[in-house]
Amino acid sequence: MSTQDFDAACRRCERLTGFLDTVKRKHPAYHCAPVAPFGARRARLLVVGLAPGMHGANASGRPFTGDYAGILLYRCLHRHGFSNMAEVTGPDDGLILQDCRITNAVKCLPPENKPTGGEVATCNAYLAAELQALPPRALILVLGGVAHKATIRALGLRQAEYPFAHAAEYDLPDDRHLLASYHCSRYNTQTRRLTESMFDAVVQRARDYLDGQA
Repeated sequence: MSTQDFDAACRRCERLTGFLDTVKRKHPAYHCAPVAPFGARRARLLVVGLAPGMHGANASGRPFTGDYAGILLYRCLHRHGFSNMAEVTGPDDGLILQDCRITNAVKCLPPENKPTGGEVATCNAYLAAELQALPPRALILVLGGVAHKATIRALGLRQAEYPFAHAAEYDLPDDRHLLASYHCSRYNTQTRRLTESMFDAVVQRARDYLDGQA
């Protein structure tokens, strides 16, 4: 694979492309294709999610837009100055991310929101290219264990040395920083595994780090 960070025509994963084709027949107005990263190419904050949601990014074509997870994410990003909007409605809503970029470990919708290990590995070169382009002292905010492991893999680091835990922080060898959070999914928030105050504290920590208050 080349070092590009996105390929809108990618169909490397047979299971995922077949599933997208099936969903497209059922929902012809949906995006149903790889979802591009969103935000400035050289932003200092990179948010890494899992994969597009069925009725969210897979429908709208923009990360975390249209599903429950995006409600909490964009509200907290706005609160801490990373977004011009607290509520997003669709790709034409005027959203501008401020020193922030959002991507996913897997760019295509997986069945039941569960990509296989092989699918994560196949998509990993795209994530690696995004990480390589980050400026010095950038912060990578990973949402959930799959995104965390995909990021560590894309950086060429040992998983055992960077275990996932909510609010865990790691200095990376390339003068960048990694911050982990439980994913802001409906399941995690409804079960109270992740509360809004917990997630807000993580985004506040990202802001403090980038503002030099580490």
